[in-house]
Amino acid sequence: MRQAVILAGGRGTRLAKALGADIPKPMAPVVGRPLLEWTLELLREQGILEIVLLVHHRAELVEQHFGDGNKMGLLIRYVRENSPRGTGGALVDARPALEEEFLVLYGDTLVDMDFSRMIRFHRKHRAEATLFVHPNDHPQDSDLVEVDTEGRVLALHPYPHPAGTEFPNMVNAALYVMQKSVLDGDWAKTGFDIAKDLVPAWLRQGRRIYGYQGDGYIKDMGTPERLAKVERDFQSGTKARKSGRKPRMAVFLDRDGTINPEKGHLRRAHDLELFPGVADAVKLLNRAGIPAIVVTNQPVIARGEATFADVEVIHRRLQRLLAEGGAYVDAIFFCPHHPDRGFPGERAELKGTCECRKPATGMIEAAARRYRLDLKSSWMVGDSSRDMECARKAGLRGILVGGGDATADRRVVDLPKAVEMILRECGLSRTGAEASLTTR
Repeated sequence: MRQAVILAGGRGTRLAKALGADIPKPMAPVVGRPLLEWTLELLREQGILEIVLLVHHRAELVEQHFGDGNKMGLLIRYVRENSPRGTGGALVDARPALEEEFLVLYGDTLVDMDFSRMIRFHRKHRAEATLFVHPNDHPQDSDLVEVDTEGRVLALHPYPHPAGTEFPNMVNAALYVMQKSVLDGDWAKTGFDIAKDLVPAWLRQGRRIYGYQGDGYIKDMGTPERLAKVERDFQSGTKARKSGRKPRMAVFLDRDGTINPEKGHLRRAHDLELFPGVADAVKLLNRAGIPAIVVTNQPVIARGEATFADVEVIHRRLQRLLAEGGAYVDAIFFCPHHPDRGFPGERAELKGTCECRKPATGMIEAAARRYRLDLKSSWMVGDSSRDMECARKAGLRGILVGGGDATADRRVVDLPKAVEMILRECGLSRTGAEASLTTR
């Protein structure tokens, strides 16, 4: 891919007031340099050299600073809006300058990721547009994306969400790979938005829209508080760790008995509750830029005691309870199989030996591929001998929680203590703005 389009026309009133300067948001300083300069440097490093900047407010400041891009080894073109038409309008109006395939980024976000992985995903699925989607710690006030097992977008759930509903914690991060063809048609509205107008229209039209779930750091810094946070992430190394541009460690978490109390074979969402302190512990991993990935055996599906849909709702409740504590897990992998036959209502096609049921390592390996993980530096936290054996087979360091009698090199009372141990051994216990872990 050769071309990236960057929406760089925002006014940034709150940020400009705090900085004492009337500048476009993309020109706000981050660790001593304009935010947009960091983005352009990242694109150049990855061979994306043709840049289209969509500018409006104080466009001359952007143009004077970057010129034609030659000093940065780039070719920069500018498309000025005479009057604002929203992010969707600006993109549609720039069609004459666009190639058949391009990246779309927002100029007021700090980004660090390997774009090639998202681009390969987009091409593999022959998508017309691909959204970078990820969990966050406030899904209750975010527009949420629902995807199928292949990543195709099924629905968008705009905020506010109806009371009593359980949606997946998957948010549109406002970074896209697009084919130029999605901008065809009559978009003559005065002003419209990519996420709120274009994407829903594409879904209604039956276009191939996908959600890419993978590594990447992306944070909006349009307010003074958000700017301070991204600078902390930059300086603490959280941004680099979350980027996925190099293999990184992760913490794999068993579910039942580790995150939530064991209640036989959990079959219904309302039976799931978190252990005390779990959300705080997971939040520390989030803030340190360490993926928290659930890997859980769920034989209730093979046994006919719950459906795939039932387990999905259970996991949506898990995501919501974590989010209420300001935390999220990066992904949930589960094995639906069971080796033994003879259960009433069992599903024969899910019976037998598989590569994903712990202590087998299939779920670990799938997560490692998606998130470019270094398993030798990663951890498994679980409450059973099966978890510890899985850790040994996958080359992970294992921590046993609870009072089980499994053999383990490390043993602690609960997940909060396990996270405290991991951060301490990695030298990350005080990363950025993290406070020391306390168990409620």
